[in-house]
Amino acid sequence: MTLSIRLTFAVLSLAAAAPLASGASAQDAGELVIYNAQHEGLGKAWIDAFTQETGIKVVVRKGSDMEFANLILQEGDLTPADLFLTENSPAMALLDAAGRFAPVDKETLEQVPADYRPADGMWTGIAARSTVFAYDKTKLTEDQLPKSMLDLAEPAWKGRWGASPNGADFQAIVGALLQLKGEQATAAWLTAMKENATFYKGNSVAMKAVNAGEVEGAVIYHYYWFGDQAKTGENSGNVALHYFKNQDPGAFVSISGGGILKTSTHQKEAQAFLKWITGKAGQAILRDGTSFEYAIAGDANPKLVPLKDLDAPKVEASTLDSKKVVELMTAAGLL
Repeated sequence: MTLSIRLTFAVLSLAAAAPLASGASAQDAGELVIYNAQHEGLGKAWIDAFTQETGIKVVVRKGSDMEFANLILQEGDLTPADLFLTENSPAMALLDAAGRFAPVDKETLEQVPADYRPADGMWTGIAARSTVFAYDKTKLTEDQLPKSMLDLAEPAWKGRWGASPNGADFQAIVGALLQLKGEQATAAWLTAMKENATFYKGNSVAMKAVNAGEVEGAVIYHYYWFGDQAKTGENSGNVALHYFKNQDPGAFVSISGGGILKTSTHQKEAQAFLKWITGKAGQAILRDGTSFEYAIAGDANPKLVPLKDLDAPKVEASTLDSKKVVELMTAAGLL
């Protein structure tokens, strides 16, 4: 990792830590403190409905997956967080390996299919998102699309596709590639990506670039397209989604996670929150809302390709190796 990136992360960590000083007083008042790295709108919908139904008040701190994961490690037993919610699994795996979570109640785990939670039961999936290749349908036909995400490493794709390598989303995809294909194949693909791809800051920016004709396609998550289509469609009108399927690394389904810190003094209430968001009411918010993420413990939004039809590869979420991913991406010059 370069010095500039380390300094940037240090600034982000300090910025995140500053408002958390008031966390202890919130806990003294009997309120749950949630470090929320999930989308703000979805988190708010969950929390507001949970509080209305149970009367349990929640204090929310907003940040990113790895920013909060590293902050929790820094805070140790003094963290004011009761719960941690993420967009992707690697941050959960990092804290799980460090022994920071309390076991999730059996009743909650039983609500979530085994494919969408880690085998050790120390945290649980709460939502999911599919990797896709968003492509310019005015330039590419279906027979011209890559058959595998690995094809994007070929010289024929040089200068034609984009991605957002700095984001937790893309790094989770690389984590899946690493688990599925191994270190050597992942390193080779990342080296080719450095030569072939154009880099953008965020999936929505990458999709917008496809729509504007800057690149022919981009590796993103599905819901950016659905979200834009549900609004004006101005950033996705020329874009269609290609699902790799065939258990390809590019068909990876990333699990959003929820975990309870073992140091929480509100274990009962924290367990109640996880049970609620993975239950019928919480998953209905995913099904009926505008986040367009997948409900994993209930019916998904009918506009989405059903999870069972994605033919995603089998990935063990609890062993996605974020440290090795950062190491390999840094060595390839992507970070």
